[in-house]
Parts: sequence; C-alpha cells; structure tokens
Amino acid sequence: MKKNLTVFDLQLFAADASAGLAGTGTKLEMSVDGTKFDEIGGIKTVPDMGSDPENIDVTDLSDTKKKSVPGIENTSTLAFTFVYKGSNFATALTHNGDNKQYKWKVTYPDGMTASFTGSYTVKMGNVAVNGALEYTISIIVSDGPDFATASSSAGA
Repeated sequence: MKKNLTVFDLQLFAADASAGLAGTGTKLEMSVDGTKFDEIGGIKTVPDMGSDPENIDVTDLSDTKKKSVPGIENTSTLAFTFVYKGSNFATALTHNGDNKQYKWKVTYPDGMTASFTGSYTVKMGNVAVNGALEYTISIIVSDGPDFATASSSAGA
C-alpha cells in the first residue's frame, strides 16, 4: 500500500508574529554582487542586530549634570555561530579574510529581513568532549543593517 504524504511549508504558518515568533528557520545569506544570495547552512546563533549611537558630551562648566547628544551610530562586528558540517565550512572559507565587501541578508521566519554590507573572517570554535564542532563568521559591517518588515520584504 502506497501512502500519500503531504509536504507543508511550515514558514507559511509563521506569518502571524503577533504572539511572538520562534527563531527556527532564520537564515544567513551572502552575495558577491547583491543579486544572487547563497545561504550558509547550519546557522546556530544570530547576534543582536542594529546599532547604537555614540554619546557626544556637550556638558559645560555651568551644568550640574552631564549632558549628551546622540552622535554617529556604531554598528558592532556581527558574529554568527554555525554548526560545522564540512561543506558549509568550505563555503564560508571561500572568501575568508579577503577584505572585500559582500552583501549579507538575515531572513527571519516571518519574512522580515536585515540587510548589510561587510567583509568577514572565519574562526573555528573550541573543541570539547561530547561537543559539536562550531565555527564563527565575524562580519565587520560597513553599511547597514537595514531592516525590512515581512510584508515589504516578501519576494526579496
């Protein structure tokens, strides 16, 4: 007897994030020119995304409390952790440390994206008894990240 199996795209059920959203299905993609993005599989952690403004001290001697105004936004180096699976590590090493600027895109389960530009390096993680091999891709961001909501990034 042959069984008919129905295949579901579980991401279709993630469209309503009003009650919150699990990170399952989040992916990191890279592009040389910004047109064709290739996923780097095995992602385990995604860092905090966004930037914080530097504080500019505008306190003068007549002030009794320190005063600051926001300055230029400072984006940290983004460190993504991956489970080592051989082929994904080989893909990551392709442009490791060449100091060229690549386009990157993080896509969250509901379709929201964070896009940015930067060069990267790859670092192998520590190895422990009964532990999975991991590596880190650290991206020095030169532009972005820019966020697009799920509805505005559909089809991107």
